[in-house]
Amino acid sequence: MHKLFAQQISKARLPSGDVDLDVLESLVVKAYEEAERDRRRNERAIAMMIEEVDRFNRGLEKLVGQRTAELEAREAELEEQNLRFDAAVNNMSQGLLMFDSKARLVICNRRYLEIYGLSPAHARPGTPLLTMLRHRAALGTFSGAPEDYIAFLRSSLAQGKNVTRVMELPDGRIIAVLNHPMADGGWVATHEDITERRRAERQIAHMARHDALTDLPNRVLLSERLSEALAAGVHRNEMLAVLYLDLDHFKGVNDTLGHSVGDELLKAIAERLRSCVNETDTVARIGGDEFAIIQTKIESPSESAMLARLICDTIKAPYDLNGHVMIADTSIGIAIAPNDGADVNGLLKNADMALYGAKADGRGTYRFFEAEMDSRVKVRRSMELALRKALDVGEFELNYQPILDLKQDCVTCCEALLRWRHPDLGVITPNEFIPVAEEIGLIVPLGEWVVRQACFDATSWPEDIRVAVNLSPSQLINQSLLPVVINALAFSGLSARRLELEITEAVLLQNTDATIATLHRLRKLGMRISMDDFGTGYSSLSYLRSFPFDKIKIDRCFINGLPDDEDSLAIVRAVTGLAASLRMTTTAEGVETQQQLEQVRLLGCTEIQGFVFSRPLPAVDIARFLRPDRPIARIA
Repeated sequence: MHKLFAQQISKARLPSGDVDLDVLESLVVKAYEEAERDRRRNERAIAMMIEEVDRFNRGLEKLVGQRTAELEAREAELEEQNLRFDAAVNNMSQGLLMFDSKARLVICNRRYLEIYGLSPAHARPGTPLLTMLRHRAALGTFSGAPEDYIAFLRSSLAQGKNVTRVMELPDGRIIAVLNHPMADGGWVATHEDITERRRAERQIAHMARHDALTDLPNRVLLSERLSEALAAGVHRNEMLAVLYLDLDHFKGVNDTLGHSVGDELLKAIAERLRSCVNETDTVARIGGDEFAIIQTKIESPSESAMLARLICDTIKAPYDLNGHVMIADTSIGIAIAPNDGADVNGLLKNADMALYGAKADGRGTYRFFEAEMDSRVKVRRSMELALRKALDVGEFELNYQPILDLKQDCVTCCEALLRWRHPDLGVITPNEFIPVAEEIGLIVPLGEWVVRQACFDATSWPEDIRVAVNLSPSQLINQSLLPVVINALAFSGLSARRLELEITEAVLLQNTDATIATLHRLRKLGMRISMDDFGTGYSSLSYLRSFPFDKIKIDRCFINGLPDDEDSLAIVRAVTGLAASLRMTTTAEGVETQQQLEQVRLLGCTEIQGFVFSRPLPAVDIARFLRPDRPIARIA
């Protein structure tokens, strides 16, 4: 019998020994109810335990998932970092190596292998540096003893020093090596190909001392070499010379043919100058159209004179540049050391002053430095400064020389002649200041002023009298000439038919097509075009064929010989006959005597200009001279 049931019977037994069934039933029911309650409590407890275990398991699974995802992400990140590191290391412009404290390779990138032509097998991790260097020595990309280099390297690195080395490989490449120590006793090394950098540095150094256009030494290198040559000359008791060159009328080449042709001319001249000197001499381009030569080891100034003559003759030979045939000329100043200067600046200064002297003597020649040149140069530079402000302050004025028509016995034209009235020096003639104005670039604005003033003055003359204005080569090739002339006529109100423009043959020496085209445009507007100083140029007759000039002015050098010089007679007769056949007027310039007047009349000249009739007159006087009511003085 179940023990619990026995206990329940015992509790239900009456004193009489009988069992109270109602009590027993109550006890049994109560026991079952308690058991049921316990069962239910147990079930709930078990369910709660199961739920808690399940919740724990789910949390654990989630945590494991998270940790797994994090580990996978970290692994992916590390892998990506490794890939980036590998890409960075293997795409460096430098070769990269890392060694441990025992000089064994830890890292080697692709660039290092490329620099020295190695295979990956020769640069595996763990490879000793000694093995790598011996292999490179066998390939010819390492010089010296590898053992000695490693000993020096490790000793220096142990002291915390960076170790650098620059080496040139057999193929000409230049490699810079930098070794940087690490705290653990190892080190990092970079190998960089600096060939292009060194080439660029050499190129920059070359450019700093050489002219970009001609590749000649520039002023900087000239000064350095001259300083060295002077020191050597003192040591050896030798003379040297500095020749300072300036091309004559080079600006006209740039203005007429353009800077590209001008540059080609400068390069051609540089080559010719190189051919004139010895290997120990220096040819330099100072700037623009200026050159200098250091002539060393000379025994006398006559050697410099010989070199100057050779240069002049060499430069004068014709040039054919891009289809343009042209000629050039040069002026040369010479200073001899030690007599003319014992230092760089003094010698160059004196050579420059000698150059001024050569220009003053007519260009196309050479001059040695003389002590008195200093004062002349100062005068010249003073004139330059005064000339620059003379136009602004109104120091220029025009005189006019009448031109007489021999058939009509009347004045038909007056030539405008420029004068400079300096406040201290008085009247300065064009022969003195025009060359200076050309050199300093003032000739074009000065010429424009002459055109405007001449047109204005002529408006007060009789309607049948023209004004003649000389055009310089620089004016004619200047693009502003046409608008300047048109504006001068419009502003003054002068008719274009009353303006006569005179040019010399020098105008037509270069860029003939463009010059002729400009002359045609001017003539089409109604102006007359005259050739001045006819017969003094190189090819006068060819120019007469290229353009229909209205007038030929026979140069005074031919008139001066009349009436006795047979050659002058023949030339004047030929020119007047040629002009007559071409229906051109001829003006005899510089007629100063009655005999010359009679002779040019007999030879067929149609006009005369000279002192025999009238000197140049100021604007006020010429206006009175040309008054209609004033009779013209007869000249037989």
